[in-house]
Amino acid sequence: MALFCLHCLDNETDGATRRAAARPAHLEWAGGLGPVVRMAGPLLDSEGRMVGSVFLIEAESLAAARALNAADPYSKAGVFGKVTINETRWAIGEGKSA
Repeated sequence: MALFCLHCLDNETDGATRRAAARPAHLEWAGGLGPVVRMAGPLLDSEGRMVGSVFLIEAESLAAARALNAADPYSKAGVFGKVTINETRWAIGEGKSA
């Protein structure tokens, strides 16, 4: 399995409103993904407001990572204005697979 980083920035028009409305469904969905999620959390601005999300996931392919992102309730609700998905390798830090 490959490791992918999903960097998702909220849309600047009404992302915060959409995020608040979809948050319970998003958290339930993300919590149910299990060990495929290596790390996840909100991206914050300088005042501590949520402005996006980041996921570090294991997936079979870029297409599978894109499909996972498409299933996210935040994606379905139009929270994100820009999503970048890149394959990555864990080189340093706690949580690296052996």
